Amino acid sequence: MSQDVWNRVDDYINATFVPSDRALDDALAAIADAGLPQISVSPAQGKLLHLLARMHGARSILEIGTLGGYSTIWLARALPPDGRLVTLEASRKHAQVAESNLDAAGFGEIVEVKVGPALDTLPTLDGPFDLVFVDADKVNNPQYFRWGLRLARPGSVIIVDNVVRDGAVADPGTSDPAVVATREMHELIAAEPRVEATTVQTVGAKGYDGFTLALVTS
Repeated sequence: MSQDVWNRVDDYINATFVPSDRALDDALAAIADAGLPQISVSPAQGKLLHLLARMHGARSILEIGTLGGYSTIWLARALPPDGRLVTLEASRKHAQVAESNLDAAGFGEIVEVKVGPALDTLPTLDGPFDLVFVDADKVNNPQYFRWGLRLARPGSVIIVDNVVRDGAVADPGTSDPAVVATREMHELIAAEPRVEATTVQTVGAKGYDGFTLALVTS
């Protein structure tokens, strides 16, 4: 298998299940025009987040790592009219792009973008949140998971993106700080009696990676 095959399959999936959408397409264009990193979730992954939030009946969502707001729009679309979404972004420039995209998509009043390092803004939040999506700097994944659990309730779902790292997560001898931190997070989750979790490997337009899905049980 190759990246070319993964790209073609993603194109097929998008054409079949994720048709072109003005607000989402415009958000991606604005992210590119602003020179932000091209690391938003793929359309198929965004649709997955949306469906997971809807299936869970999430009324309150916390996102750690906004970037330009592409995944935020997917998640916000899953909320009921009285739902709330708080998203945390370290970069003011990224947050400004996200706020513009959210306004254009009609979610400016529903979504609150908090600017600053997440480890500074997390202590200011009031939970519980029904769903927590973590997609920020990977070296802080253990701390983000701890905060996600602290701001959750029994029944909440925590999703952590980019945890397979081209397979490097399976290497116990790695010196990559992002992988070391992700392995530490997984060990933390495995030892935590209040959650049940698994990791799913993925391939696609974003390459070879995966996400960890945890259910807070008590």
